[in-house]
Amino acid sequence: MTFEPMQPSSSKLQVSPVSGVPTLTDGVESRTPAPSYTQPNYTEPDLVESNGPGPSYAEPNYAGPGLAQPKSPEPERPESECSVLLFEGQYAGQMDMAAGIDTVGEYLDSHRGWFTRCAHPMQVEPISDHGYALVVGRFSVLSYEVEPKVGLYLSPVDHQVYRIDTIPIPGYVPPGYDVDFRSVLRLVEGEGPGATEGSAAPGITKVDWELSLTVKIHKPRFMNALPYALVKGSGDRLLNQVVRQVSKRLTRKVQEDFHASNQLSLPPSYHRHFFWSNWGKA
Repeated sequence: MTFEPMQPSSSKLQVSPVSGVPTLTDGVESRTPAPSYTQPNYTEPDLVESNGPGPSYAEPNYAGPGLAQPKSPEPERPESECSVLLFEGQYAGQMDMAAGIDTVGEYLDSHRGWFTRCAHPMQVEPISDHGYALVVGRFSVLSYEVEPKVGLYLSPVDHQVYRIDTIPIPGYVPPGYDVDFRSVLRLVEGEGPGATEGSAAPGITKVDWELSLTVKIHKPRFMNALPYALVKGSGDRLLNQVVRQVSKRLTRKVQEDFHASNQLSLPPSYHRHFFWSNWGKA
């Protein structure tokens, strides 16, 4: 009997590049070849290096280099808040009258004439000595139509200040909305365009007005399925558009009516529209 000398073993411990577990491998060919893996020479975009035993994958909201952090979901609002939409704005404007403060004040106090004439095509109905019911028009927000009707009280001029505020309309309940309208007009004396020292050029009265407007709409049920930001943004844009258009039309009509009634020429600034939106907000 002959014995072959034993060859030195070539077995050695190797660390698997896949599982990281030590395995015993022989120098001879295995009967069942082990699968072959190629170690990647790059890092996948969603792979985060870890000090642990293996790779870890980022959560869906992970923001790596060059990736924008996704916006967090909009917080849920209480049911009471979701049932009412609030739109509000701060506005300001200016118009010139080619007459003295007293003449302009007397004209504003005679609102039975100018307010009805100048508000057209808006519908105006007197409800008291100083009160009017005003129908602004029909508007639509995301297929929801509303035709606001608001009561306004025109106070007498007091120390060159003229106020217009919201009042209830007798026997009328607003269907699904509330309007809070607060406006202040200040009469400021200025010099006429041709005034020089010692001349008797006609004076200019500047009418500076400010408006604070708040509209509450009791949201219909179908709007609950729409994003709050979409509904709020659409309503704010519509409110600004309506106020801008109405103020421009009303300013021109009041200037035309005042100067025609007093047989005066329109001031040069008549062709300009002085209007500021949300002027008092940061």
